[in-house]
Amino acid sequence: MNTTQIDLELLLPAMDAGDDCVQMLTERLMATRGVDKAHITHENGTARLCLHFDPNLVSLQKIQRLARRAGAEITARYRHEALPVLGMDAADAAAGLTEVLAGLDGMIHAQVNYAAGLAFVAYDSQLLAAADIARAIHGMGYSVGERGTDKPAGDECCAHSDAPAFLPHWLQERWTYLLVGLAGLFLLIGWAGGSFFGMSPQLATLFFVLSYLAGGYDIATHAVPGLLRGKLDTDVLMLAAALGAAILGHWAEGAFLLFLFALGHAGEHYALDHARNAVQALGELMPKTAQVKRQGEIKSIPVEQVQIGDVVVVRPGDRIPVDGRVLSGASGVDQSPITGESRPALKVAGDEVFAGSINQDAALEVEVTRLAKDNTLSRVMQMVAEAQSQQSPTQRYAERFTSRLVPTILLLTLLTIVVPPLLGWMSLSDSFYRGMLLLVAASPCALALGTPAAVLAGIGQAARNGVLIKGGVHLENLGAIRAMAFDKTGTLTEGRFELTDVLALNGVSESALLQVAAAVEQQSSHPLAQAVVRHAQALNLPLPAANGLENVSGLGVHSQVDGLPVSIGSRKLFETGLDAPPPAVLRAVEELERNARTTMIVRQNGQYIGVLGLADRPRAGVQENLQRLLALGVEHLIMLTGDNGEVAQRIAGEVGITDVRAGLLPEHKLDLIATLKTEFGKVAMTGDGVNDAPALAAATVGIAMGGAGTAVALETADVALMADDLSKLPFAVGLSQASRRIIVQNLALALGVILLLVFTSVLGLVQLTGAVILHEGSTILVVLNALRLLRYRAA
Repeated sequence: MNTTQIDLELLLPAMDAGDDCVQMLTERLMATRGVDKAHITHENGTARLCLHFDPNLVSLQKIQRLARRAGAEITARYRHEALPVLGMDAADAAAGLTEVLAGLDGMIHAQVNYAAGLAFVAYDSQLLAAADIARAIHGMGYSVGERGTDKPAGDECCAHSDAPAFLPHWLQERWTYLLVGLAGLFLLIGWAGGSFFGMSPQLATLFFVLSYLAGGYDIATHAVPGLLRGKLDTDVLMLAAALGAAILGHWAEGAFLLFLFALGHAGEHYALDHARNAVQALGELMPKTAQVKRQGEIKSIPVEQVQIGDVVVVRPGDRIPVDGRVLSGASGVDQSPITGESRPALKVAGDEVFAGSINQDAALEVEVTRLAKDNTLSRVMQMVAEAQSQQSPTQRYAERFTSRLVPTILLLTLLTIVVPPLLGWMSLSDSFYRGMLLLVAASPCALALGTPAAVLAGIGQAARNGVLIKGGVHLENLGAIRAMAFDKTGTLTEGRFELTDVLALNGVSESALLQVAAAVEQQSSHPLAQAVVRHAQALNLPLPAANGLENVSGLGVHSQVDGLPVSIGSRKLFETGLDAPPPAVLRAVEELERNARTTMIVRQNGQYIGVLGLADRPRAGVQENLQRLLALGVEHLIMLTGDNGEVAQRIAGEVGITDVRAGLLPEHKLDLIATLKTEFGKVAMTGDGVNDAPALAAATVGIAMGGAGTAVALETADVALMADDLSKLPFAVGLSQASRRIIVQNLALALGVILLLVFTSVLGLVQLTGAVILHEGSTILVVLNALRLLRYRAA
């Protein structure tokens, strides 16, 4: 694991290393994928959380969110930002800029994603200021844009950072295309004039020089600052090749090289914009204003000013501007921008709605439950941005390979120029020309760009379809999964239990049994508990007072009703104590379990007063979705449940799963995931992201369902299905497999073209013009190949 160390300051004056909140915080962080070590230290009365983590697996933002959720208040000393970087014209430029930023004093972690056009930085604000980061970026020949735009910060117009400030607004936005056009025009005049119209060689050379200046302007503005810092990238190689061609008198070929190089980058940027727009389009779903009802009047105010508890009026056809709960009205709501669901969902009073979804039929009044910065759409956008900061294994490999390739190319070029003349194999001019060919041939543009472009497109397409994939590593791993484990309740089944059997014992009436059980269970959010409460409410039973709920993980609960102790849970909850269930209770449990019921034993004040039987049913279409996973190459499907074996086997038979592991406690699920990884290699775990968090973290890929409705699912999972819909899982697996194929295709194409051009250039089988065409063509081709992911649809 490539770990980074950071000390977070926690503002908890009375904090002690043995406090429950501290233990909860460190345990939660240690259970997070990518965190290697977490412990508390004290210095001058201030508590510090010392972390060792891999920034390619977990971001600083997520660590800070987990710490705050555990009750710790974190100082603003450590900051993280995603800065738009304008002017990068080659994929390997990102590696050079990353190295420069990472070398700044106070920088904790830096990662530049060329495909996304973003620099992700986490830094200590006591040692490093945001202005210092911006100066470092400017020093490399680039500029920092405003967040969420392609404009330079502090500038109201420019879409390209290198455009001279005196140019008109419309010309600054088209500066790159203007330079490419001028380079091509001057090249055409010089070549056609000299070849067909009797233009003097001196005048033709002048036009070639002008073409050099136009085509090489952008390249030089980025290559020269990097070269002065000792950074060698593709721009340096191309400039060297063009200058070498000029020295040899091949002005036309050198001008053609720079023209095609500039043209290729312009096309590459245009294509990448489509992938970037797929992600940025999520932000455009958020309405800028909301119609808020205040003091009997409806006022239009910016969404940032809407407060929790405000009532927002949403007209038919409008996008819902807030996350909230419907107070009045009934209407169909298109949630596809958030959850990917194809059909509108009927929303009535009490239902939850999400910002960015579209109200279709009738007006709704919605009570705001989250601020604009905390709503589901904002969290998804934030996590998509974080995902782009975390490199996939293939991308890290390609970057390491590229960083070693460029200096190797320069050394081989030097040897190609010097050795043949010394050995009498060819003249210096011929060897020099072949050296320039080698510079172009081995330039690794396509190699550096092939993987990040595919990851960007894949994550963007997933987000557009209601699937949040939180990093390139998870995008690649999901496509390689061969075994997938599923939690039963709420994943394979609807998770909406119905109380079917009420067996009262020891002279207690059924209504009294239900009153005691419902009084305790109304304190719990577990699906079984809610089923008991719903049944009691349907019978209009008054519930006594209950307090002091204690959860026994995977077994049941303890509480008090009217001052008397009450325990409710599975048979295992009571078998561990001295007062084991009597034979009558065990016979009732066994009879219900034979009928595929989930059972709950109720004991009050030491007396067993009854047994409850509940039933769940499989989700609609779950068997079809599991068959689609098998067709995609997921060879083994496993059901994990804490329920009894009879119930588990019945559900498994209905959905088509043959491997059932029943009667599991949460820690058993964790151990089982480790066993499955040993047996099958890469294993995915699918659950609700709440009770299954440890198992999700232990799996190769953790998948949570219903991410739009719960912040916990969004945080704990590597992949979140925003809708509570299992049909998105085959889509996510298929998209990941398609992404892996495209990454492999791009790498094969890039390496193949490099090897072909190196071989032909050294042997003199290709001219400079042909080498440039093949080089730039391969770069554009890998980007276009990656963009195919934006059209991916599940079969």
